[in-house]
Amino acid sequence: MCLGIPAQIKEIIDTDNQIAMVDLSGVSREVNIACVLGDTHQASDLVDKWVLVHVGFALSIVDEEEAHKTLKILDEIGELSAAIEDIKQGE
Repeated sequence: MCLGIPAQIKEIIDTDNQIAMVDLSGVSREVNIACVLGDTHQASDLVDKWVLVHVGFALSIVDEEEAHKTLKILDEIGELSAAIEDIKQGE
């Protein structure tokens, strides 16, 4: 199953290519942030924000409370560990 997983942006590592480092439940991963940038957000504004990540792209900004709720639900249904393992393997 393909899931969007909440992750917290920790740093912007390449502003030209719109790449950020996120923390996905303890796993660091580079993601493309182009989908969440726009007229209202600069890359530096996104540090510490929570985003929904799918196949290496931050698709949307989510609030911290919603991110934690989603992570808890994914953990309860057993999907979080599988998703994290896929991320570690680069899938």
